[in-house]
Amino acid sequence: MNENVIIGVDIGTTSTKTMAFDAEGRILAQSSQDYSLYTESDGHVEQDPEEIFRAVEGTIADVAEKVKDRNGTVEGISFSAAMHSLIAVDENGNPLTRSITWADQRSSREAEQLKASSKGQEIYKRTGTPIHPMSPLTKLIWFDKNEPELKAAAAKWISIKEYLFYKWFGEFIVDHSIASATGLFHLRRLDWDDEALHLAGIRRGQLSKPVSTQFSIGGLSDRKAKQLGIDPQTPFIIGASDGVLANLGVGAIKPGSIACSIGTSGAVRTVVPEPSTDREGRTFCYALTENHWVVGGPINNGGIAFRWLRDNVFDDLAETVSDPYEYLTKQAETIHPGADGLLFLPYLTGERAPFWNADTKAVFFGLTLNHNRNHMIRAVLEGVLYQLDMVVAALKTADVEPMEFRATGGFTKSRAWRQMMADIFAADIFVPASNSSACFGAAMLAMKALHWIDDFSTAVAKVQLQHRHVPIVENVKIYESYKPIFHRLAESLQPEFSALSELTKKRK
Repeated sequence: MNENVIIGVDIGTTSTKTMAFDAEGRILAQSSQDYSLYTESDGHVEQDPEEIFRAVEGTIADVAEKVKDRNGTVEGISFSAAMHSLIAVDENGNPLTRSITWADQRSSREAEQLKASSKGQEIYKRTGTPIHPMSPLTKLIWFDKNEPELKAAAAKWISIKEYLFYKWFGEFIVDHSIASATGLFHLRRLDWDDEALHLAGIRRGQLSKPVSTQFSIGGLSDRKAKQLGIDPQTPFIIGASDGVLANLGVGAIKPGSIACSIGTSGAVRTVVPEPSTDREGRTFCYALTENHWVVGGPINNGGIAFRWLRDNVFDDLAETVSDPYEYLTKQAETIHPGADGLLFLPYLTGERAPFWNADTKAVFFGLTLNHNRNHMIRAVLEGVLYQLDMVVAALKTADVEPMEFRATGGFTKSRAWRQMMADIFAADIFVPASNSSACFGAAMLAMKALHWIDDFSTAVAKVQLQHRHVPIVENVKIYESYKPIFHRLAESLQPEFSALSELTKKRK
């Protein structure tokens, strides 16, 4: 069977996933490869750019070979990447640092100081990136204060996707989507923001050239093309960030269509026709195309909270249960909704939306002698969803009226967790058949760039839905009584979290 295919590549935080799609959106081949996170220093969370480069090339070559075995032809390759990464390189593009990830907390103090200033709010309004240690803006300020010699030696400051494209084509280019997540990019001008550059202590020439997310480049060397198993003139579409492409990949691009994801972290996002920021700075705004902008909020603690529970509270299960996660969710189902009054604030790694406070800490609230470990499981799963619901509430105050929710991420493997989302959100939850929304979103962007489709509505029709969860009325009533308590606790404890963090820092 001779088929023309598009390859979508998703460069994630812990792995790269690569898939080949036909014109109908069917997956014809796939490959993935993991890589390491390096956390040797307190608050530092980094990756090896070369390790990621090898993973990306390895998965592309693997998928291209599988496509060739089907007598298929690779017509284009498009890229999704995690946001907020930062790499210092010299004039030849050689890394001077590892890739500093979104989870890196080294610039917490700098973020706090900027957030408290009037300049911080002004920059957020222009760039759409909340002031937080995740953003390259605050990381660059940190380098100014802590590693000035390295800062002076850097010829360019780039993201992981920019690093890959330079290695392949010798050009420093960045898509509008990745650029819009740096805190350095003016949303309406689609160019670098002068005041943000000044605060970051860098020159315009130290950043890549911004281009459309549908920008295409070709002309790989014959040696590299042979290594990847593709034609040298195969167009590489630069693509966008993983968050905005996930919306496209699950078909959540119509007004009121909300994408919800829970993987290691979590997010709630919706598409709007022009840049929009929140008066209170609770949500982000990132570019998908010139006519599609994604607003929403990420949470730090999604599946990572469940993993913490498995590894630290139920560490005894490793030797007795083949699938600890399945066991834990079954135990959670034995507990009533609301966990009999036990609430869990899931701030194990600080928190982003809607507080953007890296100092937040996790809390079990309401423990009594009547609670056991199964209550803790239920409370952790519900706590992650309560936090996502706070982001939904922020979107509602920004005049977003949710009409439907489309869920994706590792949590969708759990029927119980999916139903909890429907009950806590008090809305129907639709789950697409494919759980690789960013790969599919990247492929759909390429289909548009290469004129396979006229508009994204054509592509959205290709999204197949596998599950639908309808809220259970009795459960909705229970959660509606607990949610205000969770919200008040989360907001009122913010000063105490900061005070506790200061004590901890003083003792180090």
